[in-house]
Amino acid sequence: MELNRTIKTRKSVRKFSPRKPNWRDIIECIDSTRYAPMAGNNFSLKFIIVDDKEKIEKIAEASEQDFINRAQFVVVVCSNPSRTLTAYGERGKDYLKQQAGAAIENFLLAIQDKKLATCWIGYFKPSQIKRELRIPDDIEIEALFPIGYETGSTKKKEKIDIDSILYFNEYKQKRMKPLKKIEV
Repeated sequence: MELNRTIKTRKSVRKFSPRKPNWRDIIECIDSTRYAPMAGNNFSLKFIIVDDKEKIEKIAEASEQDFINRAQFVVVVCSNPSRTLTAYGERGKDYLKQQAGAAIENFLLAIQDKKLATCWIGYFKPSQIKRELRIPDDIEIEALFPIGYETGSTKKKEKIDIDSILYFNEYKQKRMKPLKKIEV
């Protein structure tokens, strides 16, 4: 799939079919995260692929999102902040979030390209998920991604107009300065 089309067709899906994706496809999508920019080239992310239905139920409870129960897999994205924080101190906290976001976007686009479906879950009770998946206390959970095949149709949402988010040279400046004529 062409990148621009993949970007424009990516969406959050909350309705999954009972058909189970090939877990190898999910690993290929996770592999795409390795190409995201990382502070000091220090890859801080870890991934847990969950297909155990009881664990998926516990994750759905911890996130208070019942639709997760219908997914065939859940990918839990974690960060090990130690090396980044050691290298960059307090600034490292910002870097960790930035690089997690960049890697997750690669993952989301790869999921779309494989014709799989997911939804980025940012609300959850970390302590419950850490307990269920035996994640150490010093590891941060960044997000959850229920994965499956879409069933039905997802309601299309209007995307924000580019003119409402784009400025030139300073905040609220809506126009680019005209080019100066060059005399020949």
